[in-house]
Order: sequence, then C-alpha cells, then structure tokens
Amino acid sequence: MTVLAYEIMTPNIKAVPQSWTMDRLARFLTENEITGSPVTDDSDEIVGIVTLKDITEFRWNANRTDADKELTAEDQQEARRLRMILFEEMGKVPVEVRDIMTPIVLSVDESTPVRDIANIMMSEHLHRIFVTQGSKITGIVTTYDMLKIVSDEELTKRCARID
Repeated sequence: MTVLAYEIMTPNIKAVPQSWTMDRLARFLTENEITGSPVTDDSDEIVGIVTLKDITEFRWNANRTDADKELTAEDQQEARRLRMILFEEMGKVPVEVRDIMTPIVLSVDESTPVRDIANIMMSEHLHRIFVTQGSKITGIVTTYDMLKIVSDEELTKRCARID
C-alpha cells in the first residue's frame, strides 16, 4: 500500500492575514520556527503563500537591479545611494504581506500518493504544498515531511512498492 499525503502531512497550519506587515510576518515566522505560511484574506480564505524567501527577495531587490551592470562605478554608487534613500522612505510605509506573497496556491488531495507529491514539488521547485479534502485545506506537506519517509523504514518500504 502506497503512502498518501494525509499520512505525512503536518495538520496544523499557521496562516497569516494578508494585511500583516512584513516585519510582523518575519517575527511570526521566526517565533514559530517556520519558513513559510499560507496567507488569508478578510474571509479567512487562503489567497496565497508567503515565505522567508519573499522577504529576502523584497529586501534584496530594494538594494540591487540588473541595470546596475550597465552603469559606471560612479553611477552605480549614486544609484545605490538613491535606492537606500528610497528604501528608508519605503520603510516608513509598512510593506504588507499581500505585497510580497505568491498569489498561487498549489494543493493536492489527502489521498494523493507521496510519489506524485514529490514529482510535483520537484517539477515546480516547491518546498511546501497544501493538502486538501474537498475545498478545505487540511494540512501541508513540506520537504521536512517528505524526509519522514526516508527516516521511517516502514514508510520507505511502502513508497518503494509499486501498487
């Protein structure tokens, strides 16, 4: 019997509102020792996902652009100075989760074989995927959850069987 999503998923999902600031999100992820979270709207519907990578990319992009490569060293320094001024001013206006989240929500059914989940995660370069029952999200499978299969001899044997 193959291993299914519901057997390895993490059932407790910690979602964040899209109206939270990026700073509050960073604290939340750090305090909960997680790297990403689903994002909900005012009706508590999942509208996206946000990760530490989103925060990092936002901050990185505020400091750097590909256009810098075409500038002289002096112009690059001036562009950096202007971006820093702009970034400091932007810091006065809170960046919200909705501004940095990925609005696409990929999911699999609870009865999806983990082999299929692994294929989806690898082809889409995902570290997490939501698990649903009907239209309700009931859990999340992360790369950590997938490692459970490797560390559990019985799960490994079940995954290796071709049903």
